[in-house]
Amino acid sequence: MDPQISIDVPPYLRVHKNGTVERLVGIDVAPPGIDPQTNVISKDITILPKTGVTARLYSPTKTSTKLPLILYLHGGAYCISSPSDPLYHNSLNNLVAEANIIAISVNYRLAPEHPLPIAYDDSWEALQWVASHAVEDGFDGFNGFNGQEKENWIKEKVDFNRVFLAGDSAGANMGHYMCLKDHNFVNFKILGLIMVNPYFWGKEPIGVEISDSERKKMVDKWWEFVCPSDKGSDDPLINPFVEEAPGIEGLCVEKVLVTVAEKDILRERGKLYHKKLVNSSWKGTAEFYETQEEDHVFHIFNPDCAKAKSLIKRIAVFINE
Repeated sequence: MDPQISIDVPPYLRVHKNGTVERLVGIDVAPPGIDPQTNVISKDITILPKTGVTARLYSPTKTSTKLPLILYLHGGAYCISSPSDPLYHNSLNNLVAEANIIAISVNYRLAPEHPLPIAYDDSWEALQWVASHAVEDGFDGFNGFNGQEKENWIKEKVDFNRVFLAGDSAGANMGHYMCLKDHNFVNFKILGLIMVNPYFWGKEPIGVEISDSERKKMVDKWWEFVCPSDKGSDDPLINPFVEEAPGIEGLCVEKVLVTVAEKDILRERGKLYHKKLVNSSWKGTAEFYETQEEDHVFHIFNPDCAKAKSLIKRIAVFINE
């Protein structure tokens, strides 16, 4: 390893000895605007001025009725990418067009500059900001958003009784924990949670993790980098089934969709999550969808393949059924 590099986290980033973080992927930027392929329009907005957290907002160009809303949390192991990453921008355009929805993709702050749980905190505050639009008399007194103007696209286009949390990989993980919080929102109902290839983990290997020790070590290293602690991969944030973690039976939504990919080493954890949820005392409906012969978040990297299109259609059905 280069002597000027203090930490190497392949394939994502390097930390130089002078403290500089060099991201190797997820750094390209696509501008918002009208997408000619889907006819979806997007714009960037600041949602949390006190922390500088932004989001990219998406809408079909023509809307005649109030539409479902998804709050989307992108993946990237908590340390790379953003809503303006061309891969994510393209994926959100496709999902918004297929499902006919409004979407808000949150640009939460990244580790290591902003250590966990900052990404969780940013996402939770973003959800509260969105929920504040459902209060007819404005922001005053609502979770500290006094004096902040409402976003017209949200106020005018969203059906606040049909809200979904969605995310892939690390974003799916954060969506899970946001659904375990005490919401108490006014005129704002979160119906479902969409988890695409969720990023959960644990010290003790299960399933294919046992035979694929090299990839197991790689995922261990990712988590240890973004969340260094003596609990390692059994930290409650990454392992929802350790004793200290809140019980999944407390999910605040009516339905959950868990999707996995056959060649993804994280698939065992997604399968386990769905199994435990179905067998818990939670009263909702848990759906499961597996894509054969594909790897982690393949639909982000290869959005035009038939299986990616099928996955997007399945998510759209879940939202609109």
